[in-house]
Amino acid sequence: MTRYYKKEYREYHGTDAQKKRRAARNAARRKAEREGKVSKGDGKEVDHKGSHRTGDLRKVPTRVVSKTTNRKKQPKRS
Repeated sequence: MTRYYKKEYREYHGTDAQKKRRAARNAARRKAEREGKVSKGDGKEVDHKGSHRTGDLRKVPTRVVSKTTNRKKQPKRS
């Protein structure tokens, strides 16, 4: 099955809501870098403790976890 990246971007990644969520994730990472909690290439990611589907990510507390741990906790998609 062929994947249509342009359509995928247009219908999901390019929407205003998704752009805002992505910007909030990036801002959380930059804040953790300024505080010295993470650095580039250390294998760590900033994890939001709550669900981003409930609202604004800026209000959700974060923690630093390993990349493996963060990827394991992703919701199952069926």
